Amino acid sequence: MSTSIKRILACALGLALSTPAIATAKTASMHSAAYRKAAHSTEANELRVPMRKLWQDHVLWTRLVIVSMAAGLPDATPTTERLLRNQNEIGNAVKPYYGATAGNKLTALLRTHIQQAAAVISAAKANNTARLETAKRDWFANADQIADFLSAANPHNWPRSQMRQMMRDHLNLTLAEATDQLQGHYGQSVADYDRVEDEILKMADALSDGIAKQFPNKVRLVAMQ
Repeated sequence: MSTSIKRILACALGLALSTPAIATAKTASMHSAAYRKAAHSTEANELRVPMRKLWQDHVLWTRLVIVSMAAGLPDATPTTERLLRNQNEIGNAVKPYYGATAGNKLTALLRTHIQQAAAVISAAKANNTARLETAKRDWFANADQIADFLSAANPHNWPRSQMRQMMRDHLNLTLAEATDQLQGHYGQSVADYDRVEDEILKMADALSDGIAKQFPNKVRLVAMQ
């Protein structure tokens, strides 16, 4: 990879990473084992497992898209289509609580999130500084829209600042993962994915717990093993 591309990627990562996200990246691995044990060894709501599966699929298929785009593999299009299907599934998961209109709106915002992530990767790979900065700005703006939409639906349990920070952490960590993959730092990219997964599980639990608190008559508590 040329020096100019490396410089662009390093600049993009440096501009995007905020202090809270750096702290998340440094501490996620340290706490992941204890966090998972706590999440699965106590009483929790019935949404936790399916919500975790949806968001783990989100980051898993995102990683596969990153790998395919970085290497120019022919499976990039069907892999992206599978990732976009996951956004439909996440939107459908909230419809029993917030209605079809809200679920469809969340799906639309999440599909834009994926499309803009692909634009960021494409611009970086093309060594196009101006396009990269525009794509990155749009991507983070969309993340704030997702956070604000969620907070408006459940403001007591999903405070706006918390939702925005979670979404920005998700983007920052994903950007680090994509940057390392594009630069050929494959071992670090794998480690980045572990941090992405830890963060998204935290977000998934915040979402399922928030729904359970807002709709206690609709969500059962179950014993987690």
